Amino acid sequence: MGRLRQAGADLWDRFIASDPGLIRLLSALNTVGAIIVTLGVLAALGTPVTLLVAGALAAMVSSFAISEPRLRDQAVTLALGLPTALASVSLATILTPYRITADLVFIALIFASVYVRRFGERGTSLGVIAFQLFFVVQFLRAGTALLPKLCEVVVIAFCSSGFVRFGVLRATPDRVLGQLQRAFRVRLARVLDAYIDVLEAEPESVPTDRAAVELHRHLTRLHRCALMIQNRLESGAHDPKVADLVQRRVAEAEIAAERLGILLLRALRQDDADYTLTLHLPGHPPGTKPVRGPGEGRDAAALRKLAAELRALRLLISRTPQESAGTGNAFVRNRLLGYRDDERIPDASPAVQDAFRAVGEFARAMLGLRMVLEEDGVSADDSPETVRSREELEAEDALATAGEDREEPEHRTGLSRPSTRAAFQVATGSALAILGGELLSPQRWYWAVLTCWVVFINTSSTGEILIKGYRRLIGTVVGVVAGLGLASLVGGDTWLAFALVIICVFGMFFTAPLSYTLMSFFVTMMLGLLYTLLHTFSPAVLVLRIEETALGVTCGLIAAVLVLPVHTQDRTDAQLREVLQQLREVLAQAVAQLSGAPAGDLLDKARDLDVALDGLNRTLKPLTHPNSPLRARRRNARYILGLLETCAYHARSLAATAEQIPDSLRIGADPRLAAAARRIDHNLQTLIRHLAGNGDKHARLESEPSIASLLKSADGADRESPDDDVRSTVTLRVLRHLQRLDELILGLARPLGLTTSDGEPQESGRRPKPPERISA
Repeated sequence: MGRLRQAGADLWDRFIASDPGLIRLLSALNTVGAIIVTLGVLAALGTPVTLLVAGALAAMVSSFAISEPRLRDQAVTLALGLPTALASVSLATILTPYRITADLVFIALIFASVYVRRFGERGTSLGVIAFQLFFVVQFLRAGTALLPKLCEVVVIAFCSSGFVRFGVLRATPDRVLGQLQRAFRVRLARVLDAYIDVLEAEPESVPTDRAAVELHRHLTRLHRCALMIQNRLESGAHDPKVADLVQRRVAEAEIAAERLGILLLRALRQDDADYTLTLHLPGHPPGTKPVRGPGEGRDAAALRKLAAELRALRLLISRTPQESAGTGNAFVRNRLLGYRDDERIPDASPAVQDAFRAVGEFARAMLGLRMVLEEDGVSADDSPETVRSREELEAEDALATAGEDREEPEHRTGLSRPSTRAAFQVATGSALAILGGELLSPQRWYWAVLTCWVVFINTSSTGEILIKGYRRLIGTVVGVVAGLGLASLVGGDTWLAFALVIICVFGMFFTAPLSYTLMSFFVTMMLGLLYTLLHTFSPAVLVLRIEETALGVTCGLIAAVLVLPVHTQDRTDAQLREVLQQLREVLAQAVAQLSGAPAGDLLDKARDLDVALDGLNRTLKPLTHPNSPLRARRRNARYILGLLETCAYHARSLAATAEQIPDSLRIGADPRLAAAARRIDHNLQTLIRHLAGNGDKHARLESEPSIASLLKSADGADRESPDDDVRSTVTLRVLRHLQRLDELILGLARPLGLTTSDGEPQESGRRPKPPERISA
């Protein structure tokens, strides 16, 4: 029984890790619950099948359209959504006999529904409700005689949605945040599992490239979970100061986890290659060297001990606050924190000793996270190292909460607004879809319009629209085949059809964030079942849906190309400039703070860099898509992303170093630090100007003597006191991060169309080798 319980707990942990915060599950259950309650009420009232379908669709729309994190905001949006829905339904029903007028009004409604996205999530929700309810009337071909009953059904659907959302499945921001934090710890545990597997594997049993891909996958999922926590805290936290502290501790834990992986690979391979790039760009040349097993070399005993300590660290992470209480856990935590002191590190090579120090830093980061979540209080079993770590963390928290509020970003106006541009594009594409759809089928033309609408949601360039349209078409084709089978299975059984519709709805919303193709598959199956309920099903109807979908995708692409177009390369260059600018700001403030300037909110700037990089990743998806015919550009895009992700790690690490060290240990106006920072900043400026198209055609990145030469002087500096020793260690770490950044930024020169100036070759010889030269 104990094994079954443990297996169930492990399975649940894996599920939580795959759906951080259970956000996808709650979204799907909210929608399904609203549909079930609506159908139950309408069935009790003896409602005919046509209105049952209308109620199910209205309940679905009123559930998925509202996505604000705070319950109060959700209630306001739901309350405003009801009159919006009633107005849309009434307008669509009244205009049903007047085809041309109805089409013109529909286009105007589409424009308005997209235009109001500028007002944030509430505007987006109300626009979706207005559009979708107008579409529902078109789908049902309801006449004016049904209008009173339709309004009654819509009211019941919205009330049912509110009952499920605020009563049955009440998801408060605090509860969702707690689930996200638990998911983050599960992700950390999975990262440690991957590290342990690499450490304990035989050299011939784990191919290096596969190991790098696995580590990259786990670290990417950890980073996504951290971003989800950040977004939830920014929009749904009650206390901004506590939210900021949680964000800091999550960022520190993520940095500590990634640094541990880098130092672990370095300890296993015993070289000085840039394993940061190896983790972010699997298949990079440093990954070709075999991994040593823990059973060979003079470090064998230390590596076996390191594996045992990683298991102990994983155990501490996975335990709840109640399970973590006790002398035994305090002893393990004290021992792990003790690795921050050199005297507790075993006799081994410097690379292995660095890995033990990273274990201590990881344990400190987890202590800080538990402290800010009030899961770990002062204990009588604390060692001096633990007490010191607590004092440092408390001092950092006190300094952080005394910071100033962040400035709001500047908003664009006019046609430069994404919502305005998208409104014109969608309206134009929808007009073309209506014309083409009428030619294909005067009764089913609205499928082309719906497809055109959907492919513009959450897209920002022509390439993204193409990829989304392609995925919708593939999902539709496969869904048609499955829908034919389900329709024949259901026959005339109304409630079996509704049960399968509910399963399809759950599949739609549970898989939507993961795969747009899967979502389209479930949508098409659901439509086949709805047509069965309405007694209008035939294979020709589902084939027509494929044709209308292809038409909608085509119309959307035409509108995206001809109306205020945003080409993929232009969007990519703009997003890339944003990433480089955020990188500049993080480096400038980190170096200034390390040199004695007043403390700023560095981790906030590092998070802004992560958000910008995440946006670039989404923008590059059309280029990095496996089916992209531009293979050279695909390799180039992946290479640039790998370099920038590595840059972001080193920038985050610099920010964490600058915030963690006390004022007494500041590096000061170190000329080596200032010279290296100036050169890196100049190179970033050059790249930004080049991408903006207003730079010197003959501009080059500065490639002067490597920072690696400064590392030797920093390592061999005279030390007259313990503070001097610690200050020299900080200087060494900072210069190493700057060296990696310098190499990585120089590595961006060739794929972005620049060259480097002549200078002394880098001693490390690790400047990343780019793929063949192509346009950015």
